[in-house]
This record gives sequence, C-alpha cells and structure tokens, in this order.
Amino acid sequence: MQLIGEILVSLLIVIGAAFTFIGSFGLLRLRDFYTRLHAPTKATTLGVGSLLMASAAYFSLRGEGISLHEVLVTIFLFITAPVGAHLIAKAALHLRLQGVSRLPEDGLLEAPEESKEPAA
Repeated sequence: MQLIGEILVSLLIVIGAAFTFIGSFGLLRLRDFYTRLHAPTKATTLGVGSLLMASAAYFSLRGEGISLHEVLVTIFLFITAPVGAHLIAKAALHLRLQGVSRLPEDGLLEAPEESKEPAA
C-alpha cells in the first residue's frame, strides 16, 4: 500500500508540475492579452490543484488522518480563479483593449429595438 501511495503522489506532482509549466509558458508565448489570460487560469489552476491533491494524499497516507487543508485551498482556488479571470477580461473589454480578433461594435451587444418597447 505504501508503494502505491508513493506512486500516486509522484504522479500527481509530475502532472501538477507539467500543467504549471505549460501555463507559465503560455503566459510568455501567447500573442495578446485575451489569449494570455487563459494560460494561468486554465493550466496553472489544474497544476496547482494537482500539487495540492498530492500534498493531501501524502499527509493522509502518513497516518496522521485525512488532510483537509489542501482540499479547502483547492476548492477556494477552483472557485476564485474563473471569477478573477472573468473580471479581468471584462475590465479589458471595458477599456477597449485590442486583441488578435476585433472587439464587438458598441451597439452589437444591446437588446433589439422591439424588445425595448413595453408590452401592451
């Protein structure tokens, strides 16, 4: 059982390191702000989540009981990272920051004229 636990922890650490590296590399290499935003919020979140699961598995397998600190940090990470990325993207759209693809025109996202009239 000890060997299986060590293999599981080692695998989670390698997966976490790979995702974190890919996210960091994407942050450096992608062309504009909007595509760079995906690298740390997607790949790095999975990488840090995998490293936290490896830590929880390691301390749980040592016989000290179930380690819940890492589970709580992982839940917090998976909740806050997408919300933060969404707010950063909305701020960039509000500032009209240009990306690879063009921004939507001002009136494009508004409701159609017939839906603005009150119902009879």
